[in-house]
Amino acid sequence: MIYPVILAGGSGTRLWPLSRELHPKQLLGLVTDNTMLQDTLIRLSGVEDMAAPIVICNENHRFMVAEQLRAMGMGHADIILEPVGRNTAPAVAVAALRALASGDDPLLLILPADHFIRDTQAFQKAVSAGVRLAGQDRLITFGIVPDAPETGYGYIKKGRLLSEEAPEGGPSAVAIERFVEKPDYDTAVAYVDSGDFCWNSGMFLFRAATLIAEMETWAPEMVAACRQALENGREDLDFFRLDRPSFEACPSDSIDYAVMEKTARGAMIPLQAGWSDLGSWEALWQAGKKDADDNVVHGDVLLHNVSNSYLRAGTRLIAAVGLKDHIVVETADAVLISPRSGVQDVKILVNKLKDARRGETVTHKTAFKPWGNSENLVKSEGFQVNLLTVKPGAALALQKHFNRAEHWIVVRGTAMVVRGDEEIILNENSATFIPQGLPHRLSNPGKIPLEIVEVQSGDYFGENDIIRLEDPYGEMRQPE
Repeated sequence: MIYPVILAGGSGTRLWPLSRELHPKQLLGLVTDNTMLQDTLIRLSGVEDMAAPIVICNENHRFMVAEQLRAMGMGHADIILEPVGRNTAPAVAVAALRALASGDDPLLLILPADHFIRDTQAFQKAVSAGVRLAGQDRLITFGIVPDAPETGYGYIKKGRLLSEEAPEGGPSAVAIERFVEKPDYDTAVAYVDSGDFCWNSGMFLFRAATLIAEMETWAPEMVAACRQALENGREDLDFFRLDRPSFEACPSDSIDYAVMEKTARGAMIPLQAGWSDLGSWEALWQAGKKDADDNVVHGDVLLHNVSNSYLRAGTRLIAAVGLKDHIVVETADAVLISPRSGVQDVKILVNKLKDARRGETVTHKTAFKPWGNSENLVKSEGFQVNLLTVKPGAALALQKHFNRAEHWIVVRGTAMVVRGDEEIILNENSATFIPQGLPHRLSNPGKIPLEIVEVQSGDYFGENDIIRLEDPYGEMRQPE
């Protein structure tokens, strides 16, 4: 049995303004109509003996992750919540310990949720080639056969060809001679020309017990902290929360540094499958479907004399004239314009926005919630207007505010509203008023999404003015 372990943490700041802290790139549809998390699972379809996935994610993303899995019919996935980021080695250790707790010793297929792979069949053949080796207590990494002198990836030097025969049509495994840090350009050219190196993809395959045994040798403090985080963790709705103090005390390291660069059990399977980690807008241009002028276009875009560019419209028309080799990305609250050669500097812009405490790094105008979503339509001094969409059967927390009043107008569906001691039903074109300090709750008893225009008036609209009296979604949650 193979347990796919999906690493769905991270923020993807180089893909700002589309990727945000509370809505990162792995939860977005960047190349296909599916999100990257969904595509990661879809490409496993057809691989034999695949169990339900273990998904490890930031606790702030848990409801989006759960909803995306539910939409795929994977509501039975094991979703483990990290209270803080500790890199890939602790995440993998937690998954291995969690899998071993079931009494079995399954194979773990470790897959970051933010990779793009064009050739699914080649990927699946590589996985099949790794299964027998991993069953013999090898720790398998999948090395990407490079097609360019990329300086943004680590490299792995191939060792001798291993004696084990590859499955029919699959690649042959090699020993790992050494891992190499990200090189400069001239060194990367020499690596690619030699044919002796692969890119380090961050994808792995091994038995859970083998991985833990190696980590006990090379990173015993990490294993101990992860065990403690699991033992002191708790179930929360459809999730498992790792214990915060235990996990915060865990050393932070990648699985490469913690284990793969030290173990004698390592092996590499070279993979040619049109792989990219989509770490920049340039990578998305490379991976995208191009028109006759080598443009990649998404959304409402009108072009004249534009070539070799990536243009993505989210909420309005982009009209471009005379551009070449550029990136233009539009969202409801920000527009990014950059030459393709400069997209690595997007992270610098994001850091400047963070230093200025700008909210555009954290969330979009549409914020996704466990009960639906909230889109900010107008924000001004003394008032703001939101469009709330509440899923059928869902409810917001029972709450009150001391600095704002709220006016709710139902534009679609049926609303159940608690106002103090009364409970009322609102149909389309009906409205109600929630004064400051009055406990209230909004829920959708219907079978279609409920849409409400919410007008908030007052002198402060911050998160700490939401006093939750009853909350079905737990203590630590995304802001309302």
